[in-house]
Formats: sequence, structure tokens, C-alpha cells
Amino acid sequence: MSDDTRPRIEVTIAAPVDAVWDALRDKDKIRHWLGWDYDGLDGEIDLIFFTETAEDASTRTLRLHGGDEFRLEPHGEGTRVTLTRAPRGDNPDWDAYYEDVTEGWITFMHQLRFAVERQPGAVRRTLSFVGGNDNAVHLINALNLAHIAAGTPFQMNLLGEDVKGEMWYRSDHQLGITVDAWGNGLLIVSSKDPTPSKPKGAAMAILSTYHLDDTHLADLDSRWRTWWTERFPGGK
Repeated sequence: MSDDTRPRIEVTIAAPVDAVWDALRDKDKIRHWLGWDYDGLDGEIDLIFFTETAEDASTRTLRLHGGDEFRLEPHGEGTRVTLTRAPRGDNPDWDAYYEDVTEGWITFMHQLRFAVERQPGAVRRTLSFVGGNDNAVHLINALNLAHIAAGTPFQMNLLGEDVKGEMWYRSDHQLGITVDAWGNGLLIVSSKDPTPSKPKGAAMAILSTYHLDDTHLADLDSRWRTWWTERFPGGK
């Protein structure tokens, strides 16, 4: 697969190239934007970003061991980050998950932008809910988020909590919004209906929170977990 046909994911981050590069090469900083909190996150960071990788700090390029490639370039007063996906066809086992991995990188790239722009140096605590989508639930609609428009602040009741925020990004299957009540946190949701190649479909919600006390975080987890398991049985 040529570079012209390999999927590219681009985000522009309002920060200098050096700051964004540091967020890609400092393990402690990576763990505050990549994915979500779980016991194996540090091992995942080591595997993805520091095992059989090739980096060139002078050109701000990083090639991961699976073939995905990062390139950072100055863009105005900020930084354009381009992730070019690895070619298909080298590993049939991995190819089966190619689209899932691409969706994951879309999520992570926007989490990177959020961490660098909105929460530099801050410690996040996440709640995550993932699973199949046997009932073809359109998650954005189910959470009453479809009305949120780019560039327009919103205010709503989100699963029993009054929140304000703005759209962070939207892609074909994902929506990211900022949430003031979570310490200026970030909510990313995505869902896919069942298909012949993925008969159970998929659904995901990642809640990145900051500066919440244990009581607030536990209440947030309880409300979301109850709502989630009612619609996505068998998820976690």
C-alpha cells in the first residue's frame, strides 16, 4: 500500500513542536493522554512507543514497530501532527483489526491535543466503558449529544449532571466534547452497528477527568456504569 492510500490522521495542536514532541517521548506524559487508565497501560506505552521504534528528533519523526509513523511540523504558531497508518497486508492477524486500530488512533490523537492544549502537566483520571453493540445503539443520539455543533458552547444535563462545554472534534464514528464539571475534562464516545465482518458491532465511552475528588468520581462511575450496562449488556 502506497503512502497515498494509507490512512492519515491529522491534528493541529496550539503548542510548539518541542512541547508536542515531548508529549510523545516522555512516558509519564504519554500515560496522561493515551487510551485510559488500566493496570497494563505502562506496558502498552513501552510496547507501542519504545519497543523497536525508530525516531529522528531532528526531523521530529517517529516510526512505531508496527509501521505507524508520526511526523510533527510547525504550523503557524502551533504544530501539525500527522499519523500515517502502517500498510495493510503484512500481517493478516493485525489486518483484521486495522479499522479498529485506525479508530483508536483518531481517539488518541485528539486526546493528545487535549492534554497538551488544555491540561499540560495535569494528572487525569479516566473512566472507560467498552463493548459490543449488538442492539445497534447510536451512542451519540442515545446520550442526546447530536445537537452539539462545532464552535458553539452547549449546556445540558448529561446522565444526571448539569454540564457545559464545547465540541472538541467529530469524525465519522466519534464525538469528543469538553465537560467543565469534570475539571475541564473530555468525553469521547463512538459506536458502530454490527456488520458481517464485526457481528457484535462496537461502542466506547472514555471520560477523562481532572481534579475530581473520590466521591465525585465514584458517583460519576456509578451513574455511567448503570446507564451503560442497561444498553450494552456484556460490556465493561
